Amino acid sequence: MRNNTEMGLVTRNESGWCSTQLRRAMEKHGITPVCFNFSQLVARIKSKPEAQIGETNILSDLCALIIRPIGRGSLEEIIFRMDLLHRLQRLGMLIINPPVSIERSVDKYCTLTLLEENGLPVPKTIVTESHGEALKAFHELGSDVVMKPLFGSRGIGSTRISDPEIATRIFRAVSFYHGVLYLQEFIPHGVSDVRAFVIGDHVVAAMHRVAETWKTNVSLGARPRPLKLDRETEDLAVKAARVIGCKVAGVDILESSHGPVFVELNSQPGWRGLQSVTSINIAEEIVKHVLSELKS
Repeated sequence: MRNNTEMGLVTRNESGWCSTQLRRAMEKHGITPVCFNFSQLVARIKSKPEAQIGETNILSDLCALIIRPIGRGSLEEIIFRMDLLHRLQRLGMLIINPPVSIERSVDKYCTLTLLEENGLPVPKTIVTESHGEALKAFHELGSDVVMKPLFGSRGIGSTRISDPEIATRIFRAVSFYHGVLYLQEFIPHGVSDVRAFVIGDHVVAAMHRVAETWKTNVSLGARPRPLKLDRETEDLAVKAARVIGCKVAGVDILESSHGPVFVELNSQPGWRGLQSVTSINIAEEIVKHVLSELKS
């Protein structure tokens, strides 16, 4: 019989701001948070418990798992973590976000293909391993591109390139080290973009992120400003999360001259900046959604 009074919080730092907010929200609803990281887990095959942390049987003692960032790791570590989450889900564990959505959203190419195939507006993007093809793509995309790491977040490693000579040198260097060249057309959007925070089937809060440059990540110094989305953009943001399979998502949108353009989706978003410009308790909304999923 699964314990309905304890909930797992998989986090690198249980004292981190978002994790602290989630723990408080759980306690407010009479739920005891059980915090741990992936390195503490033990998995078994053909013996029980199938997964445990210390003396805690993940499947029988916890009602659900909330996953904060998967964290850094070797290829083996990351694959094992995802395999274990998939196994726990197959065995009946509610996981927010579901492992397939984490896998999809962490891969920018996968995310954008799914969004585009489902009718969402996305930027022109060309991906290749060849530095020669990347240079052709640079010109095809208007000789003004944003090169992003295929895996990564918070704007780290994203570079705007508008000089062909610089493009050639960067593309050759990335190709030499067996990197993937992920190039997007640069879409003029001033010094701001939109972050929509989706929980379930609605946007609980949104903000403009206003920066000094084209990079608009709060973690890089952008300032949050409150925003009420129009209904059409809100519906599109919810659709984007649904396409990727997320129950909780941070959806990043550029406001172009042709309307909203969806550039990324984060399945493990932080919300400290957003919380500063909304009266809605985001952590509590996440926990309430998890509890509603348990009842359904």
